[in-house]
Amino acid sequence: MKISVIMSTYNAEKWLENVLIGFSCQTFTDFEIIVADDGSREDTKLLIERLQKEIQIPIVHVWQEDNGFQKSQILNKAIVAARGEYLIFTDGDCIPRKDFVEVHNHYKEKGYFLSGGYFKLPMDISLAITKENILNQDCFDVKWLQSKGEIPNLKAIKLQTKGVFSKILNKITPTKASWNGHNASGWKKDLVEINGFNQEMQYGGQDRELGERLFNKGLKSKQIRYSAICVHLDHKRGYVNDATWQKNHNIRENTRKNKVIRTTIGIDSN
Repeated sequence: MKISVIMSTYNAEKWLENVLIGFSCQTFTDFEIIVADDGSREDTKLLIERLQKEIQIPIVHVWQEDNGFQKSQILNKAIVAARGEYLIFTDGDCIPRKDFVEVHNHYKEKGYFLSGGYFKLPMDISLAITKENILNQDCFDVKWLQSKGEIPNLKAIKLQTKGVFSKILNKITPTKASWNGHNASGWKKDLVEINGFNQEMQYGGQDRELGERLFNKGLKSKQIRYSAICVHLDHKRGYVNDATWQKNHNIRENTRKNKVIRTTIGIDSN
């Protein structure tokens, strides 16, 4: 097993099932799935147990008790559990296109991490997507999406580009190649050496902070936002608050200013 796909989830069984179906029809299949579960109810466990029997890709369920938004901690536990030497990170609300893992595998390189993006869907289209739409890749077809609701035409170019055109857009996009929790990948060895995610941080920038420490370690990043495609299913964010944002902002400032590489509260805190 060379690659592990790590996805976070919390009490979102319908979205998680759609995402796991997306990973069941990948063109590259030599990988495992680690579901990093930040305290979901029993329904999530039952869903995963059912899909473990239906999907050929190995699925590992890593769970911790619900103690508020502790995504950084459960992701660190998932890193430890992963058997792959290369780790792809996404969320349990991002359905991958069938070449998603293949793209990450193709572009991986020692000394780098990969930075992808997503195409955000409104709630009406998110709810309209079925298992068949994922297996048939309808949910990546602009015309099909437009038949189900309104989508931003300019941003939809991401779903329509492939090959050389995607490579050109990856090079000319002004978006920085940062570590994005919904679509990023790197070597397990590098993530362990920086002690994983900073568990002092809750929602708001904890993914970027990890990437900033990878930069401090000497790594570079590659932009693949127009090559590794996933669609983001809509949901509410009840865990957002100003105090957490400010705390995380201060941690990130310290990371950048003092060139922090290894967090003191990370993988080895578990």
